[in-house]
Amino acid sequence: MKFLLPLMLCAVSLTACAESPAPGAGATPGSGDAGAAATVVPAAGQVPKVEAGTPDERAVAAIQTINPRVRIDHVGAAPLPGFRELIVGGQVIYVSDDGRYLLQGALFDVKEQKDLSQGGLATLRRDLLKTIPAKDRIIFAADKPVYTVAVFTDVECGYCRKLHQDIAEYNKRGISIEYLAFPRMGPASEDFRKMVSVWCAMDRRQALTDAKQDKRVPQRDCTNPVAMQYDIGQRVGLTGTPMIVTAEGMQMPGYMPPDALRAALDKLAAEAGDL
Repeated sequence: MKFLLPLMLCAVSLTACAESPAPGAGATPGSGDAGAAATVVPAAGQVPKVEAGTPDERAVAAIQTINPRVRIDHVGAAPLPGFRELIVGGQVIYVSDDGRYLLQGALFDVKEQKDLSQGGLATLRRDLLKTIPAKDRIIFAADKPVYTVAVFTDVECGYCRKLHQDIAEYNKRGISIEYLAFPRMGPASEDFRKMVSVWCAMDRRQALTDAKQDKRVPQRDCTNPVAMQYDIGQRVGLTGTPMIVTAEGMQMPGYMPPDALRAALDKLAAEAGDL
């Protein structure tokens, strides 16, 4: 493999704006995916601590023989006997316990009709999102919130703009929206600079609304979380914006109208026994 783990098996949702990757960057804007025990999330460029002589160590070593500089965010037990599960660049990878074989892609339980590859990724999403404080989010809260979702957004993305046009309708349905920055054109782009200006504005909510309506947002710079949120978006498997993530780390399938999102969140809550 020339570059570890291209998106061979990942289809971008038709309700998400695909990204133009910047040099050295992973895939961009995504669409829309529950976790078990908390994951220890390594910092960028690091790998999880593993015990010598274990299947975890052999799995990490196998990945590093392909790309020694790759970031591994998680390694642990896989739902497939004889394999370990790793999350690399927002993708789930399975490596055999002896470190020889590597599988990439969804692991589907036909009997249970369930994608088993989403559990670890959802846990990673949930834990990474916990590292982003409320002060670094642009929040449109419902008066009587029933659900809160994080939305990775881009000011240039058509479906992101469509979602924002109905922000009041999401709020009326008890859904609070907490925006995170994902300028899909990458760190060197005008898109990125616009989002920095939004996050540095005195009234970030109004600035975000203006930017999504093609109104001028005064250029500003400050200490801001845009680059950090962009990095987290890549680490959680974002392939298009808007990416809607539930409090449990589940990714929703791209843009969803207010009624559809509320129905999907109700369904997830019912399946989890919360309703």
